[in-house]
Amino acid sequence: MKLAIVNDVLLITEALRRVVANTQEHEVIWTASSGEQAVQFCAENRPDLILMDLIMPGMDGVEATRQIMQQTPCAILIVTASPEDNTSMVFRALGAGALDVAATPVLSGSAASDATLLAKIKTVGRLIAADLPANGAAAKVSPSYSAAPTQQEIDTLVAIGASTGGPIALAKILRTWKPPANAAAVIVQHIDQAFSSSFASWLASQIDFPVDVIEDGGQLQPGRILLAKTNDHVILDDNQRLRYRATPVNYPYRPSIDVFFHCVAQHWKKKAVGILLTGMGRDGAAGLLAMRMAGKLTIAQDQKTSAVYGMPRAAAETGAAEVILPLEKIGTILNTKVKKTA
Repeated sequence: MKLAIVNDVLLITEALRRVVANTQEHEVIWTASSGEQAVQFCAENRPDLILMDLIMPGMDGVEATRQIMQQTPCAILIVTASPEDNTSMVFRALGAGALDVAATPVLSGSAASDATLLAKIKTVGRLIAADLPANGAAAKVSPSYSAAPTQQEIDTLVAIGASTGGPIALAKILRTWKPPANAAAVIVQHIDQAFSSSFASWLASQIDFPVDVIEDGGQLQPGRILLAKTNDHVILDDNQRLRYRATPVNYPYRPSIDVFFHCVAQHWKKKAVGILLTGMGRDGAAGLLAMRMAGKLTIAQDQKTSAVYGMPRAAAETGAAEVILPLEKIGTILNTKVKKTA
């Protein structure tokens, strides 16, 4: 892949260049020392992937990501020192269109930190390949789990899948809709498990409503929002409990929206709503189609309001989405369709 590096510290830029140079499949085509330069250079010579710092003088990485995704969109991986200490900026960058986040490899050279960064770059490469139209529809992922009894107190399950740009999109929806006492909401957001708990806290702070991470073996909670928290896939087992499974191992999307949506289509016999939001690739489209075929309401975000119109586009192209809506209308339809029952 053709990579670009954006960092205002020359030593860090060189450290990142060294990591990339140690591979044969990647090359650095330009470097930038500011967000302003990154926007300009990307317009002149768009790379496959940008390694973007967060904190820089002038235009920071969040704003640079936002402008690049609006003007000359490409894959962006946030690479910054101590991302756990800057979670608010991390999630704003993810909401602006960044795919993932990684800590900056130490300058002294650490095999572990280098390997972590290279693994994320490899994953992004797989996502880019999966996003190409020539690949066709995503392979159907149908986990064969036993049918499960439903909880009597929950009559509607809202399943939401999101990827690139998802944090901001989720916050906007959940500011206008909260699950009533007879409904449960499950969110599958593509995010590294190292940040899932802090993402749940950040999202809760944005919507002024609790967001709980899903523990292995936990149950759906009436009136609550639950968030997948590991790189494994979340499923419903035959006791109506939420569990994590590593398979399919080679699926590039982790946790997979398709896996959970298929589970809802197969095993949730009451009302359900499937929502597929902004994101690169095709994850969720096949699962959303399965939900629609099972008689569930299915919604995809429209192109204009999507940070990256990949997953919703795939849903629209395959007929998986019964309704295609701008982001601001999704909360409105949920308030109409998911009501408290006596």
